[in-house]
Amino acid sequence: MSIRVLFFASLSDIVGTREVRLEAGDFTDMDSIYNRFVRDFPTLESFRASALFALNSEFARPNSLVRDGDEVAFFPPVSGG
Repeated sequence: MSIRVLFFASLSDIVGTREVRLEAGDFTDMDSIYNRFVRDFPTLESFRASALFALNSEFARPNSLVRDGDEVAFFPPVSGG
């Protein structure tokens, strides 16, 4: 019973990996997962307001609920032009 957590671009550089599996029962929403990584990697806090959250390949809000088998992804702010 786990949640797959993906980090992209500079966020993966900060945490040192692109993918982590977490025990599903330890988390209720996207924000609780992000908070878990902020504790270990405080630099992530500076990205909180601008980071994009995705749940099962769909953009999501930090308060979106998570459950066993979900895939969560965090993206840094992006720009194009």
